[in-house]
Amino acid sequence: MKKEKSVPITKKMVWKAYKKVKRKKGSAGIDGVDFDKFEEDRLKNLYKVWNRLASGSYFPSSVKEVAIPKKDGGERLLGIPTITDRIAQTVVKDYLEPRFEALFSPNSYGYRPQKSAHGAVKQVRDNCRKYAWVIDLDIKGFFDNIDHDLLLKSVDKHVEENWVKMYIVRWLEAPISKVNGELESKQGKGTPQGGVISPLLANLFLHYTFDKWMEKTYPNLPFVRYADDAIIHCNTEQEAKQVLTTLQQRMEVCKLELHPLKTKIVYCKDYRRKGKSTYNKFDFLGFSFQPRPTRSKRDGQTFLGFDPAISRSSGKKIVAEINALRIHKWSTATIEGIAEELNPKIRGWINYYGKFRRSTLRVIFRRLGERLMKWALNKFKSLKRSKTRGYNLLEKYYKKNPKLFYHWEVGFQS
Repeated sequence: MKKEKSVPITKKMVWKAYKKVKRKKGSAGIDGVDFDKFEEDRLKNLYKVWNRLASGSYFPSSVKEVAIPKKDGGERLLGIPTITDRIAQTVVKDYLEPRFEALFSPNSYGYRPQKSAHGAVKQVRDNCRKYAWVIDLDIKGFFDNIDHDLLLKSVDKHVEENWVKMYIVRWLEAPISKVNGELESKQGKGTPQGGVISPLLANLFLHYTFDKWMEKTYPNLPFVRYADDAIIHCNTEQEAKQVLTTLQQRMEVCKLELHPLKTKIVYCKDYRRKGKSTYNKFDFLGFSFQPRPTRSKRDGQTFLGFDPAISRSSGKKIVAEINALRIHKWSTATIEGIAEELNPKIRGWINYYGKFRRSTLRVIFRRLGERLMKWALNKFKSLKRSKTRGYNLLEKYYKKNPKLFYHWEVGFQS
């Protein structure tokens, strides 16, 4: 590193950040530069990132806004920084993360090293077995409404380096290139959902807004938070109502708002709990927690438990993705080619949603089997449009190579 550089960022830090960003791939930002184009002159591009970061002359581009469909039928707006900005943000994120990690609560699971969504779901499951009531918390437009002054106040508590705070402010103030082409400046709030450093800053904000506040105000009540999704466990309905009222006041102080329709109090009904409630089910990280028949490992008896499994909305999303692939129209493809194309997706679905009650995925793979049967009918005219013959052909493929499709390999035969 040259002596005249005013910021202690090395070329090695930039190279490490670049490799992380490249592994995650992702689309081009507002400049239209994707990884293929970035790689054409990689050394020059990386040198430019380092030189500007290390001299304090780095300014981010505007953030490209893209709309993606939500499970409830609406749209979620994501902000896509340029590849250059993603690398720069990763440099600062890697620099700050160990410092912030030492602060964060063990009840926070989102976007943290050595933490996972499965860990959060498991902890909620374990808590539900001990506590009869939960508050299913939804913060309305959280990433769009993070107050910059409050966030920077949290940053100031743990960051002395002026260059770090300077770059954080520049990222927070970077304008948004809207879907309609307009350029929107920030009004002192919000951090793009999609920015590399946004989850770390969001976790710091909620560490003080929610985690520390909960641990101080209700030290005997467990909670689990994954980014802006949180579940609070309570002993009684009355206690849950009191906590929710106090929490709403806390959110107002921190310039946030609980979603009035999505935030609810839920009764974790099982064989021990005979009460009634408006809600006996909640969704968390793609899983539905609800009363389910459960077989005892000890004696084989069936009882009513309160456990997670893939949610209906998550299942519908997977089926919609299967339908959109139009596999039945791939008449020029071989069964091996189809398996090679689909297995990464299938493996991802099973590895995530199959973590809890894997058997509930069977209906999804039945739908995939139906699409494969239709592919067989379209490809082989000798089957004469007979569904039975189509399924028989798939059975032959299965017996020949039961590991051809990943769902076959783990026991979901079409």
